[in-house]
Amino acid sequence: MSRGMHGRRGVVNVDRKLDKDVLKRLLKFTLKNNKIQLFIVIIAISISSVVSVISSLFMKTLIDDYITPLTLQSNPNYAPLKQALSIMFMIYIFGIFFNFLYQKILIKVSNGTLRKIRDDSFEHMQTLPIKYFDTNPHGEIMSVYTNDIDTLRQLLSQSIPSLFSSIITLTSIFISMVTLSIPLTLVSLFMVGIMNLALQWIMKKSKKYYIAQQSNLGKENGYIEEMMEGVKVVKVFNYEEEAINNFEKLNDNLFHSSFNANKYSTILMPIMGNLGNISYVLSAAIGGYLAIKLNSLTIGTLASFLTLNKSFTMPISQISQQFNSVIMAMAGAERIFKLLDEESEINDGKVVLVNVKDVNGQLVECEQCTNVWAWKHPDHDGKERLVLLKGDVRFHDVTFGYVPEKVVLKNINLYAEPGQKLAFVGATGAGKTTITNLINRFYDIQEGSITYDGIDVKLINKNDLRRSLGIVLQDTNLFSGTIKENIMYAKHDASDDEVLNAAKLANAHGFIMQLEHGYDTIISSDGSPLSQGQKQLLSIARAALANSPVLILDEATSSIDSRTEKIVQEGMDKLMSGRTTFVIAHRLSTIKNSNVIMVLDNGEIIERGDHQSLLKEKGTYYKLYTGLLEND
Repeated sequence: MSRGMHGRRGVVNVDRKLDKDVLKRLLKFTLKNNKIQLFIVIIAISISSVVSVISSLFMKTLIDDYITPLTLQSNPNYAPLKQALSIMFMIYIFGIFFNFLYQKILIKVSNGTLRKIRDDSFEHMQTLPIKYFDTNPHGEIMSVYTNDIDTLRQLLSQSIPSLFSSIITLTSIFISMVTLSIPLTLVSLFMVGIMNLALQWIMKKSKKYYIAQQSNLGKENGYIEEMMEGVKVVKVFNYEEEAINNFEKLNDNLFHSSFNANKYSTILMPIMGNLGNISYVLSAAIGGYLAIKLNSLTIGTLASFLTLNKSFTMPISQISQQFNSVIMAMAGAERIFKLLDEESEINDGKVVLVNVKDVNGQLVECEQCTNVWAWKHPDHDGKERLVLLKGDVRFHDVTFGYVPEKVVLKNINLYAEPGQKLAFVGATGAGKTTITNLINRFYDIQEGSITYDGIDVKLINKNDLRRSLGIVLQDTNLFSGTIKENIMYAKHDASDDEVLNAAKLANAHGFIMQLEHGYDTIISSDGSPLSQGQKQLLSIARAALANSPVLILDEATSSIDSRTEKIVQEGMDKLMSGRTTFVIAHRLSTIKNSNVIMVLDNGEIIERGDHQSLLKEKGTYYKLYTGLLEND
């Protein structure tokens, strides 16, 4: 699935209007909490830009009013020249101060904006449905937080300020050039037109390659992550050579897009620089003619204009140089905003879970934890009623497909009364895990209904619904931190005694105490240095701490050996006691004591009953149990 999705996510809209919209949104995002700072930055950039223009204009005054008269004096008086130079020195210091000021503010603003983008992206990601993570490669999602957000750093701290500074400088220089010499200004504008044509041609060529570079980088990161996660599979099946070949293809794509993007980026500056030099030479030649032959320009005016001409082409070169960074940042920003624009999981349920206690035979809501729960159900008349949480789960003619055109479950009817243990068996793809995904509303059904203690699950707030469910999965997800912290994922405010009791209930306390640091032992995100069985016991301890009335056990013992399975199974048996439990079984020996066993095939329940009754039928379950039919 990952490689298939790469191709779809690699298609990026390069429409110019979209770029403007993305840039506008990014600027709005930056302005949101930095209006005062950015106002100071604009003023500081403007002052710094004007100072550079004033220095060029001063060249005319310096030559015509100070240096030329001094050459005609027998006893030159340098005092006025020193005074003028002193004033210019103070102006330069003034400009340096404001340049330093806006650079310092921008560092804080840009890094603060990136922090806010990361915070908002991660916060929004927590609200996305499971479907988003099932259909998007995790490596590409990670690329948004690393490569894409990092491309914004130069945009915010350098490119946009440089572009604004260049615009202010160009405007000031153009006005100054017009006041000095209109004919020479027309010559400069003619060369600017040529430079603009060259810039447009190069931008058109490089734009698509910079966008492709960001996309290819995300694909490569995604593939690397896949290979790292599946390194054991790669080695077991001698897939190294094929993996290398696939990576080389992705890396070649990245090389070509990066090469072409940087190729045009590299030729841009020499072309713009040489066109600027040609403009300077033409202005010098024509200006010299006007000054010497027609005597319509002073030497100071020509010198000042030539300085302005050089300054006029330099901002254009800066704009062209920064444009590549803008393109790359826009590609990254587009992917960032695509993540932020993903629709959050809808959670409009009004029925919530509350603690209750019995007062004279009546349920009464209370704040303290009583380990007795009830659904607080608002009725149409505005009143609220409390429905005791028992764990009665029922499916009524449920039909579901992950995509509309492919049905996974067909007309499923089942019920689990409080405290019952229901087991699902069947071949891979029969729909076993899908049923549990529907109970906790990772996905919503297309037809039928699912009720929980008589309440349609669509009416229940998803957070409260999932709080009432304890889940132990085949693939144990642990996180970097201590063993205690991993167990406490189920209850953040749990006391040490609660954690201890949960671990004992799960048969995990024994091996934990044998570790050097006990419950404070640090483990990595993959559970190292624990064994698979030990990791599974921690997962059971986490579910025990949640103390949920309904349990979902998704092939929780399929990846461990028989000896470890016995220890794990004992922990699960304690956990299941008195709870409604849904078990997806790989080893049929673990579900013999289930109240009801359901055999699924192609999304339908084809057999149901307890262990003995199903054996007597000698159908699919009998064949699975006796080994006549393989249970995948």
